[in-house]
Amino acid sequence: MTTQTRLTAGDAELTINPDHGCRIESLRIGGTEVLRQGERYGSFPMVPWCGRTALGRFRNGATTHQLPVTAPPHAIHGTVRDIVWKTARTSATEAVFTCELGDPWPYEGRVTQVFELSEDSLTLTFGVETYEDSFPAQAGWHPWFLRNLGQGGQDVRIDFTPAWQEERGDDHLPTGRRIDPLPGPWDDCFGMPDGVDVTLTWPEELELKVASRAEWVVIYDEPAEAVCVEPQSGPPNGLNTHPRLVTPIDPLEVASTWSWRRL
Repeated sequence: MTTQTRLTAGDAELTINPDHGCRIESLRIGGTEVLRQGERYGSFPMVPWCGRTALGRFRNGATTHQLPVTAPPHAIHGTVRDIVWKTARTSATEAVFTCELGDPWPYEGRVTQVFELSEDSLTLTFGVETYEDSFPAQAGWHPWFLRNLGQGGQDVRIDFTPAWQEERGDDHLPTGRRIDPLPGPWDDCFGMPDGVDVTLTWPEELELKVASRAEWVVIYDEPAEAVCVEPQSGPPNGLNTHPRLVTPIDPLEVASTWSWRRL
């Protein structure tokens, strides 16, 4: 039996499923769903890496590790979206969940995710800890925002001003070159060194801002029904190109806030 957790604040309602990778299944604002439903839906956590890891391999010091190839020929979006999380505590507007890192990830550790809902915002926070050995890690979110809210209005508009775009190779991985941002559609990573700041506008309906102190965001707007705005602590393949070590005294912590207003 699936156990859902529901948070409510004003006319905002958030539904989380800890049994299904601690995925946000629904975010309703004034009764209107803003996240895609169906096969690829809601918003899921990307830990301990974001996007694709080249050929499923990464190095920690002199040791090379092989991860399962889940998006051939690469490994994609981490491991925690496929496991059951434990509920640490809940209230009407806040919930905290944890899960253990382990096989197929080669290191033991713990991930904590916090959800804080208010009438006009949702704050999401990750903490990634190690029990013993240090390891490189990333954390981020993969929301599927509806392209159209289904109320007879216009499709969403995406506004942001990145400092650069990570050039994408034929293998869908950053080449290491930073280029001037190109027009969409995108399945691309952008650098925002002052913090992620992306505005989604459904004209005359809703404005929703995605903000984070993280410095990278992937925009994926190729699907017909959804657009993804993914704040993350490093770029795709970052375990290899921008490793951020989690140590026993230095966990990885990252947060993102979605704030909204009616138009």
